[in-house]
Amino acid sequence: MDVCRRVGATPQPVTARDKLGVSREALSGEWPLNGVRLAAEGGTCGWYVWSGGEMSDDDDFFVPMHVEHLLKARPEVARYLSLPVGWRFLVAPDHEDVWFS
Repeated sequence: MDVCRRVGATPQPVTARDKLGVSREALSGEWPLNGVRLAAEGGTCGWYVWSGGEMSDDDDFFVPMHVEHLLKARPEVARYLSLPVGWRFLVAPDHEDVWFS
């Protein structure tokens, strides 16, 4: 919630059991870590998280995962997951960008 307050966004929290899309590379610990929240659809909360550069539009780039499992693998994303639809983040050690797109 602190990130939402800092950027002036109205929080839209997720629950541990919500589903999101995550790339396999993001789970391996690769940096930078990117996230974008799109409109919820297909039983997801709208979050897509990946590492490296641009996200791919390959059908198998993202795998479905519950938020609780992502947070075990990449706890650093927890502070961003209350950002509402349209917000993005890019983080790496000693770096953070948060913006509305």
